[in-house]
Amino acid sequence: MAGGLWPSLLLMAAVVAAVALSRLGPGRRRGASLREFLSTFQICACTNELCLLAAAELPPPAALPLTYGLTVLHGVTLAGSAGNPCGTLQQAWAGAVRPRAAALRIGAQFAAAVLARGFMQLVWSLGAAEAHVGARWQRCGHPLQTTEVQAFFIELLFSAVFQLAVLRVDLIHPNLRVHFIALLITMLVYSGGNLTGAIFNPALAFSLHPYCFYENFLSYSLVYWLAPSLGTILVSFVWDEILPRIS
Repeated sequence: MAGGLWPSLLLMAAVVAAVALSRLGPGRRRGASLREFLSTFQICACTNELCLLAAAELPPPAALPLTYGLTVLHGVTLAGSAGNPCGTLQQAWAGAVRPRAAALRIGAQFAAAVLARGFMQLVWSLGAAEAHVGARWQRCGHPLQTTEVQAFFIELLFSAVFQLAVLRVDLIHPNLRVHFIALLITMLVYSGGNLTGAIFNPALAFSLHPYCFYENFLSYSLVYWLAPSLGTILVSFVWDEILPRIS
């Protein structure tokens, strides 16, 4: 399987390089939604490939370092972008982004998630890598391996922990911030990946498991959309409303 990793690694590197080149173009003001689109596309495309590798019996000793490495790469190349509707929601709550602009960015993030899934399906159909041969994607992979109630609170908790870390990351040395976030995400994936996938990103969840939303929209929207959004709002509310009053 080690030899089969190289085509997937090259594919993810090509996606990162293409997005990096595309992000150099538009101006800052008119390109905010476009940057979110490109950033989300990169995250979703690479994570789709990583999940396919994991499903092809990629051992955990290799999967976790890949998760960490990809997260560091995303952090370095996508600086200034949320790539997550929950991150945009937190910015809107804090008043850093106007509601209309936030809605446009979230729409761009979901559009990128759909496009990334379609793009990866096309690449997989070519059978260029060992893991791509016979890849099945037109069905629900059933990522929930626990009760819906437990899955709801897992995604809510993970989203809250992640957003809290983002709010406090400025206390860490600039050279270590991206590694701190990557390590946190890797730990969360290790802790809850076998139960819910530890996604805590509504757009990414829709890109990874679109057919699950088609088959059981209510359950999956509650777990992968509502739960992380509530986790973000909870952290933002405590941070902006409660802590200033008791400090």
